Amino acid sequence: MLKSKRFSSALLLFLLSYGVFAQSVIHGPSRISLDRLARYESVIEEQIEEGNIPGAVTLVYQDGEVIQHEAYGVSDVDSNKPMLKNQLFFIQSMSKPIITTGIMMLYEEGYFQLNDPVEKYLPWFKDFRIANDPSQGIAGGTRAAKNKITIAQLLSHTAGFSHGIAAGKLEEEIREAMYGSPQENIESRVQTLVSLPLIGEPGEQWYYSASPDVLSLLIETFSGMNTADFLQQRLFDPLEMKDTGYNLNEEQQKRMVQVHTIDENGKLIKQENQTPTSGNTVFGGTHGLFSTAEDYLKFSRMLLNGGESNGIQFLSPKTIEIMTMDQADGLYDGAGHGFGFGFAVLEDLADAKKLGSVGQYFWSGAYCTFFFIDPKEDLISIFMTQMNPYSNYWGDKMRQMVYQSIQ
Repeated sequence: MLKSKRFSSALLLFLLSYGVFAQSVIHGPSRISLDRLARYESVIEEQIEEGNIPGAVTLVYQDGEVIQHEAYGVSDVDSNKPMLKNQLFFIQSMSKPIITTGIMMLYEEGYFQLNDPVEKYLPWFKDFRIANDPSQGIAGGTRAAKNKITIAQLLSHTAGFSHGIAAGKLEEEIREAMYGSPQENIESRVQTLVSLPLIGEPGEQWYYSASPDVLSLLIETFSGMNTADFLQQRLFDPLEMKDTGYNLNEEQQKRMVQVHTIDENGKLIKQENQTPTSGNTVFGGTHGLFSTAEDYLKFSRMLLNGGESNGIQFLSPKTIEIMTMDQADGLYDGAGHGFGFGFAVLEDLADAKKLGSVGQYFWSGAYCTFFFIDPKEDLISIFMTQMNPYSNYWGDKMRQMVYQSIQ
């Protein structure tokens, strides 16, 4: 297996002797060639050797079986702790599909219609202004929005909000207002978002946004619970996702993978500022959850299985059907893809120029966590590391190497 330069030869011998260096579980036979899947493992090992990532956890599931579940490298380059399969990751925007699932469960219970204006449930959610020139920021002036924002637009990122994470003056101002100082709870963060200009007219463009934070607040409004408790009781406990949540206990904190980056000399280092793992009170929809590859498989498997798991019907297959079709009216900017409710959706293989199946849906997180679900191939794949800044290299590489292994 991997022979990382960051290990001394003595430590390497110890780790190999006790089988903790690269932990692997492979089942077969399957429609996936294990020999061809080994190419994926080689790519990961090479990237670790080259100092591009500290380590990773991968998981491939098909036809009701875990085909591969493996850990590579280390979870912390300073301590050289070996990566384990049950490591926890800050999954960033992979929180969004979970929040989407939560709000759609409440939709099924009749709390709202998808085309309802949000102000019907949050009366202060109105009177929006649009930035005249986002490159000039707030100082460039604003104009009144013509359209009301609907819940469907929040789900499909067509509401006109920004995320505060891209380049540009308005993005910088939104980032500073929303994340530059502590927020008390999700309502205060959403109220901050509402006080800022939109980047475009609701319903007229797709723009990656902080809309899922509003969905989190709506979960609290409809359920009467905070989002953390709602997800715990309605999703995580029934799915037996024991390592997923907004705050970690002491034992879980010991399994947390550290966020890494590349310094000015091109060296892989542990990032100075790490994500707080306890004391979090803003239960966001954009980001905020910690999880493991195994837990995220449990969530993904429920979706792949038509909304059912452990004898519980979390969502109707009909609801998942509308979640995983293009809901952005062709406005999503990914070639060959549309955007549903919480997921990007592969629509045209020729345009996408990527391996996959029409109907595959997926998303990722800012620290380079990725997953996809392919109903046609009965396939789930998950890749998790912790690298800042984000690169889609691993999302593309995962799709390429997993699909090429199908025989």
